[in-house]
Amino acid sequence: MSAGVAWVVGVGARDGTGAAIARRFAAGGLQVAVTGRTAEKIQAVVDEINALGGRAVAALGDASSDQGLANALQIVKQLGPLRAAIYNAGGSQWRSGILEMDTAFIEDVWRTNCLGGFIVGREAAKLMLPQERGSILFTGSISGSVARPKLAAYAAAKFGLRAVAQAMAREFWAKNIHVAHIVPVGPIDGDRLLSRFPDVRERRPPDALIPTEQIAEAFWNVHCQPRSAWTFEMDLRPYCETLAME
Repeated sequence: MSAGVAWVVGVGARDGTGAAIARRFAAGGLQVAVTGRTAEKIQAVVDEINALGGRAVAALGDASSDQGLANALQIVKQLGPLRAAIYNAGGSQWRSGILEMDTAFIEDVWRTNCLGGFIVGREAAKLMLPQERGSILFTGSISGSVARPKLAAYAAAKFGLRAVAQAMAREFWAKNIHVAHIVPVGPIDGDRLLSRFPDVRERRPPDALIPTEQIAEAFWNVHCQPRSAWTFEMDLRPYCETLAME
């Protein structure tokens, strides 16, 4: 019997966080719907999971609008009972000073980092509430608590995503839907980081980069928590990342 479906939204490169989460939930026995904007990237993740003995399907979609997500949502509905929805879309590459920032820029950042999370969370809740079970997990950011120069748009969106997660938790926890906000704090090991900082592994202390597989393990552990001891917010940081920045 199937353990149900996990819907992972925001999957890109195979070494990214979204792909790692998809692999972990597949290893846990769930069929995984892999959603992202690039067909080739999500298919590579699907092929890898299936080759490892898991079960995954590609569900191409852009969560920044209802229309962009419609195809993926239809696929998810056909797979079986939804047990977990993970919203991982985002990124901090949107840097701009206030005076240089136009309205289209801030709206684009907000759509990807906040509105998409709301849409996925809302649609997941619609599927989970009749079952009276499920997990809705959001990938947050330290920028959801601290706004820094050049990151006003990103911080505004991540503050918003955190608020969406809090509101959903307060509305749905009592209905046995576990909503959580998981925040990696510090550099995440992978090609995206290395493309910007090629020597980062040499410059950082040992174990100072967060492996995507360890982030994925944290998501899985939160999903598996008994409802007598649920986590709402969890931050994940290497030992050398202090709290001083906050």
